[in-house]
Amino acid sequence: MNSHPVPAADPPPVPHLRRRRGAAVLALVAALVATSVAAVTGSARGADPLLSQGRPATASSTENAAFPASAAVDGDTGTRWSSAAADPQWLRVDLGATATVTQVVLNWEAAYATAYQVQVSADGAAWTTIHSTTSGDGGVDTLAVTGSGRYVRVLGTARATVWGYSLWEFRVYGTTAGTGCDTAGNAALNRPATASSTENAAFPASAAVDGNAGTRWSSVAADPQWLRVDLGATRTFCRVDLSWEAAYATAYQIQVSADGTAWTTVYGTTTGTGGSQQLTVSGTGRYVRVLGTARATGWGYSLWEFAVHASDAPPSSPPPSSPPPGGDVLLSYNKPAFASSYQDDGACWQCFPARAFDLDPASRWATSATTGWVDPGWIYVDLGATATIHRVVLQWDPAYATAYQLQTSNDAVTWTTVYSTTTSAGFKQTVNVTGTGRYVRMYGTARSSGYGYSLWEFQVYGTGGAPTAPPPVPPDPTFPATTLVFADEFNGPAGGKPDPAKWTIDPGTGQNNELQYYTDNANAAMNGAGQLVMEARRENVGGRAYTSHRMNTGTTFTVQYGRIEARIKVPKGNGFWPAFWMMGADFLTGRPWPYNGEIDIMEILGRDTYRSYTTLHAPAYNGGGGYGQERVWTVDLSADFHVYAVEWDSHGMRFLVDNTEVFYASKETVESTRGPWVFDHPFYLILNLAVGGDWPGPPDASTPFPSRMLVDYVRVYR
Repeated sequence: MNSHPVPAADPPPVPHLRRRRGAAVLALVAALVATSVAAVTGSARGADPLLSQGRPATASSTENAAFPASAAVDGDTGTRWSSAAADPQWLRVDLGATATVTQVVLNWEAAYATAYQVQVSADGAAWTTIHSTTSGDGGVDTLAVTGSGRYVRVLGTARATVWGYSLWEFRVYGTTAGTGCDTAGNAALNRPATASSTENAAFPASAAVDGNAGTRWSSVAADPQWLRVDLGATRTFCRVDLSWEAAYATAYQIQVSADGTAWTTVYGTTTGTGGSQQLTVSGTGRYVRVLGTARATGWGYSLWEFAVHASDAPPSSPPPSSPPPGGDVLLSYNKPAFASSYQDDGACWQCFPARAFDLDPASRWATSATTGWVDPGWIYVDLGATATIHRVVLQWDPAYATAYQLQTSNDAVTWTTVYSTTTSAGFKQTVNVTGTGRYVRMYGTARSSGYGYSLWEFQVYGTGGAPTAPPPVPPDPTFPATTLVFADEFNGPAGGKPDPAKWTIDPGTGQNNELQYYTDNANAAMNGAGQLVMEARRENVGGRAYTSHRMNTGTTFTVQYGRIEARIKVPKGNGFWPAFWMMGADFLTGRPWPYNGEIDIMEILGRDTYRSYTTLHAPAYNGGGGYGQERVWTVDLSADFHVYAVEWDSHGMRFLVDNTEVFYASKETVESTRGPWVFDHPFYLILNLAVGGDWPGPPDASTPFPSRMLVDYVRVYR
């Protein structure tokens, strides 16, 4: 299978480190699908939470079903709302409670408004205008506003094109009224969810807590059925929101539990009417579930969204997930594996069956390119002894099965189907099953493409078997993390070089068509005032017209989880590309980029120092397709020092600038929408100042040389 151009497993070691970012960590700057978010308009306003994501949205019209109102508030800059081609048109979001609105961000598609108003309302009927313009120019409008209301809308009155109005994203920031109930936050968002059943893999339990109003959980057509979310820690609840699909419950209960076993009902009805329901509740627990006992239709139960609001303070970091209840464990780790065929060539090196059971999300099994791109295709695992199977997790490569069965067997000859689907959509699928057997098989009968079948991970959970304990993982830090495990304050005398006990100098040329030569420590020295100076110069060395500096901690320090931060002042000028980033440590032992993973904490282009970028790179999302965020500021980041940081644990990464969150990358969201999460292993730190390259472009006559990137400190906390 050759859906990826690089081997999926480790090739022979590379001789030494080279920066391997694809040209563009950012086509993210390319603008039709820009991922810009709100500009900072002051420290307090910049810290106000996003209130609109995943909230109910309506519009005066839609161009067609592919461009619904909900697409503008789903947090996905690749989906959009589009109206009919007429004036006026509006898009409205219901925040669920009265809020003080401080900022609105409009990310326009090419069909933008030249004249529009932003309005607020207490009841959705009477509107107050808080922003108005007749000179809109499209792109991303970041608006500082002052207003109060439950509903916020953008009202377009003049179009820039003959088409309608279209928004990639409509984001509302502010604070909720002081009711004691956090109606803007959602304690269930992207938390682990399970269900009594799923109609098929296209409608998993996780789809009801992903903040995307266009995905849903759907059960089998039987009573009773339930959907449960694990909040990871005990919370005090004040409201539960249910957004029902047409297959709703006429009778259901909201229940809470401390342990996922004993349940207390905090709300019940036998007269449910479906639609969007906001239920005032009072209860405390770690688990919350909706238990349906009577269906309104001949179908099962189906929820677009299941949101939980709390009245207590949230944990300082996302709480850990619990293991499945009932003593279930991972049964399949490092167990013998067999498949209909496997690939082992330059396009998928050593993509053996065992790769799907090694808990390495950057290695995969794939069927043979010469004999295996056919139907059916299968892979199975020998659990070592008879087991009771409760859950199977599949992390698909883009070469996935649209139709497959999960099967169990006692002898690997006679198979019993415990799950079947013909509508698989790939990515990560968690399937609840009930079955027994020593062997568990994925039996694919229809492929998603002309390629074969390929799985990054195939995990089986249950009881019995002969499980091999997976390697231990470090505990999650508690944020704010306070235990300092690495630091360089750069307090040496003027002219002193970076500490070789902490930093390895990395000379040579860069990637991405960069123009500089990184010298062997000739372009970095301390200034005697507590900073390291990394200097870019116009001079001929190593066949290049510019020199600069790059260093890393690859041979001295690695870290898995914690707060990693640096206080940096970046240079300004066309062609400069300063960065503070991390690479998976297995890169130095031979795993190729991007299979090792890359974490870009900060990248800034000298040509526009009002923007910062954070990006993740992995096999399924890298280069211009990396998973990340652009942040637009009202301050020039080159004018002063700023602290660039990431708070990283087993659930995701929270990126911050001066303690203002600019992006949260959820592991669960990435796995279910992009591909495998390859970041749960040690990484090392890198600082460099590039000159030129595919993304920043070359220097020009206005570019000042020499120019300096100043690093005040680098610190890592656990």
